[in-house]
Amino acid sequence: MDYSELEADVLRLVVGATEGGVRAFAEETVTRLVRPELLRDAAEDELTEEARAALATACANVLTISAAELHDALATVDDGILVEDDLDPGILTVISALAHWQSYLEQNRRGEVYELAIRSIEDIDQEVSADLGDFLATPEMAAEYERIRRLLDPGAGQERGTHRG
Repeated sequence: MDYSELEADVLRLVVGATEGGVRAFAEETVTRLVRPELLRDAAEDELTEEARAALATACANVLTISAAELHDALATVDDGILVEDDLDPGILTVISALAHWQSYLEQNRRGEVYELAIRSIEDIDQEVSADLGDFLATPEMAAEYERIRRLLDPGAGQERGTHRG
């Protein structure tokens, strides 16, 4: 499966999922994308102390923080960025995930959940450098794709199991 096919399939899964499936997927995915180890490699001179604290608090409370509180935390982070265009990739992943989550909480738009899924795929790609022609060739990427499918379309795994020959 190439990258464009993967994107199209993820979009199809997000659009076709139940509300409960979308919410469960979004919660699990945002939690994975704001894990503390993504912030470990951040240089001290990238964010102010206030921005670091706001980011850490938002990450630690991602499933309980309100959209308004998350908006305020992201504004604090944005104001506290000390570098022009060279933020650590882990920080960018976390900020992007929090922004999509905050928007999802406010507007309940599935497009934000799709963006979380794509950020999750990109996060795995950062670790394993997937092949653009066969994006699921690495075990890590195949596992992430299966996680997405399992959460957004729980019946898909059962259907595939019945078609084995």
